[in-house]
Amino acid sequence: MSQPPNYDRLPIAIAFAETSAYKDTYAGAEDFVFFDGQHLRPHQPKSNSVVLFSHPIGGGSYLPLVTALAAAGQPVLYANLRYRGNDTALIMEKCLVDLGAAVRYAKETLGYERVLLGGWSGGGSLSLYYQAEAERPSVTQTPAGDPPDLTQAGLIPADGVLLLAAHISRAGTLCEWIDASVLNEQRPFDRDPELNLYDAKNPNQPPYSAEFLAQYRAAQQARMARIDTWVLERLATLSKGSRVDEAFVVQGTMADPRWLDPTVDPNQRQPNHCYLGDPEVVNDSPVGLARFTTLRSWLSQWSLTHSHADGIACAARTTVPTLVIGNLADDACTPSHTHRLYTAIPHDDKEMREIDGATHYYIGQREQLATAVGLIQQWVADRNL
Repeated sequence: MSQPPNYDRLPIAIAFAETSAYKDTYAGAEDFVFFDGQHLRPHQPKSNSVVLFSHPIGGGSYLPLVTALAAAGQPVLYANLRYRGNDTALIMEKCLVDLGAAVRYAKETLGYERVLLGGWSGGGSLSLYYQAEAERPSVTQTPAGDPPDLTQAGLIPADGVLLLAAHISRAGTLCEWIDASVLNEQRPFDRDPELNLYDAKNPNQPPYSAEFLAQYRAAQQARMARIDTWVLERLATLSKGSRVDEAFVVQGTMADPRWLDPTVDPNQRQPNHCYLGDPEVVNDSPVGLARFTTLRSWLSQWSLTHSHADGIACAARTTVPTLVIGNLADDACTPSHTHRLYTAIPHDDKEMREIDGATHYYIGQREQLATAVGLIQQWVADRNL
């Protein structure tokens, strides 16, 4: 018979007023933001710090690490933010406003002395963007020129940052994953056979040559730039009428050479697999990265040139203690992302650890999960957090 948990899992609800030109989340009251989350409160907490996890599209309150930390005595708060489960119209700057409300809730309502941002996966660059703007606010509008003004948002700086299986940014990740063989967004299935990783007749096959990888990466960046140009043109056209935004589909977004060739950014991951399954299938499936988006959302979260949420640039503006953990069998956040984030942190109060054999979620990996929990606990204790 299993033992009852040694922590309580309590629902939280955060709501506040926000005036906007139009509603970008489904239903509910206008000019009103509501999001939920969970407070995992140990029966015998080992510190008066809470690890606040969040992600642009949320949904991670039952992740193995979230639960295991609480079971080990570390208070945890998971905030789902307003775009939970749907990033079609997501604006990163509004995610920061939500995260700021969660930090305030943790300190003022729950009474925690310190808040440590738990930047898991896509929550890593979100946490760095938040901390950079909370410490030294500079962003006065979204890349499309809309509110919010983060210099007036009253964001409370966190007391530390955990970057856990994190990637550099949503935009940077998309650029490395997007299918370079799509040369025309209006004809996304007419693909260049010499750039199509999933074409068996392609003469370029794993292990890929350095020359092909350079050609492929350049073509990915060129595709991202073409989408940027089209988005800006469409926004300029819409500004002359009454429509404020426009949805569109981006096909072919899951074609990173890493998934087919484990010698590219090598670690212990399995070839021909990505964190969503078979990459060839996922490349055009509905769950692929950035599949459905809008003009304004593209600029805020997916544009390599225009998005403010660049984890590397934001990390360079932070001053708080930071722990970086990389999972060495991770096929979503590979070692180059872990190392780039660590290197970008400008101060000396930083630590990087990598966990042998760990996959992205630690699913079915009790040993690696216990290692991650232990590393976090020791880091918190060493800094008296």
